[in-house]
Amino acid sequence: MSITVQNYVAGEWSTGGGRTFERRNPADLQEVVATAPESGADEVAAAVAHVAEHRHAWSALAPEVRADVLVRAADMLQARADTLIEELVREEGKTRAEARMEAMRTPQNLRFYAGEALRLSGETYPSSGGGLVYSSRQPVGVVAAITPWNFPLNIPSRKLGPALAAGNGVVFKPSELTPVTAQRLVEVLLEAGVPGGALALVHGHAEAGRALVADPHVDAVTFTGSTAVGEAIHRTVPVQVRCQLEMGGKNAMVVCADADLERAADIIAKGAFGLSGQACTGTSRVIVHESVQLDLLDRVMERARAAVVGNGLTDGVTMGPLASEAQWDKYHEFLKEGDNSAARRETPLQDPVLDGGYFARPAIFSDVDPQDRMAQEEIFSPVLAFITVASYDEAVRVANGTPYGLSAGIATRDIATALAFSRDVDAGVVKVNEATSGMAMNAPFGGTRRSSTQTHKEQAGATMMHFYTTDKTVYVS
Repeated sequence: MSITVQNYVAGEWSTGGGRTFERRNPADLQEVVATAPESGADEVAAAVAHVAEHRHAWSALAPEVRADVLVRAADMLQARADTLIEELVREEGKTRAEARMEAMRTPQNLRFYAGEALRLSGETYPSSGGGLVYSSRQPVGVVAAITPWNFPLNIPSRKLGPALAAGNGVVFKPSELTPVTAQRLVEVLLEAGVPGGALALVHGHAEAGRALVADPHVDAVTFTGSTAVGEAIHRTVPVQVRCQLEMGGKNAMVVCADADLERAADIIAKGAFGLSGQACTGTSRVIVHESVQLDLLDRVMERARAAVVGNGLTDGVTMGPLASEAQWDKYHEFLKEGDNSAARRETPLQDPVLDGGYFARPAIFSDVDPQDRMAQEEIFSPVLAFITVASYDEAVRVANGTPYGLSAGIATRDIATALAFSRDVDAGVVKVNEATSGMAMNAPFGGTRRSSTQTHKEQAGATMMHFYTTDKTVYVS
């Protein structure tokens, strides 16, 4: 049954200006999951203007009140988890297990950020004049939140949660691939008590996104998505608008000669093939010492062959489809390019062929040149490049040899090597004997280089709320 998705603008649900787009189930392209408004610049401008004018009633509430609203929203999401899971699988293509993990994580996020509303504090400073000098933190204003499709509940909660906790107004533009999940999150926040003047939801493609980040009433932009789009946003926003961009990655797992190869194969398969390879922190390169390359390759191939590809609602399926035709085309583009290179494909293209959706099996290439496109560009599908090295120093050079710096991992039994790698690798997240994907909700998250602006960390950390607030210094005599 198709769902009619709506915008939420100026305190009302609406179908927008009349233009719409469809979202189909990536596991069953005959099924229309939702019809959503294709918002234009006028609709976006109306949404921003209303929030800019009316957000102050929300910021004026006591922090305990804002915290209670977020806790109520978390409780509602948890109570509706079963429905959210089914809709998330149909809309995005996750397996049921992956959707359940996200549906359970999101309420925890909102509870965590509810606490941040109570932890906003300033400082006092010595004054030579005998008066009082202190600082306070105040809401930054209107926050534009633009989020991707691969974690359509979790990532928006990591942006809307802290923004609302700090007392900001938010205009939320989700991915066009996950309009239903976005609407469910906004419905819950409104029902929990966020006023209509503090929150807006606009659906659409690039036109809506461009209008949102260019709106003169927007005070901050927080974005998670591709590096190309993030850099375009950075070029667009004026200097007075703060910008938090978490973008792409080309994440490497270094496997040393002394590694536990069974464990290494497990964490590589989890990082590379979980979420069908569509996690920004997923493993896309394995940089392995030549002495254990063949043994490790066999073990990872065994796990790749064991993947059960299909509709995420089917029992026993461990890998759902790719999310869109664009992802499916890119997957095949890289397979073709890999087949025409000096690298060797170790896995078949499809077995068996699955019709009706964007299904893709794990693809492993060995003997990949570190400068090949496959080893340099983010693919966002279950394509894994094995690169063989002769030393630790060479492994670090190869790991750092892309423009990205999001997540990196090392498999080793030697603590000195692990600590050296944590210093030597240029990445915002370093995992030792763990998959490059999967992050703690209470730890800072963000990359380096073309993976992030590093404008305060996401998720948590001492400065996480600084992005959503401004400092004001007050002198009292």
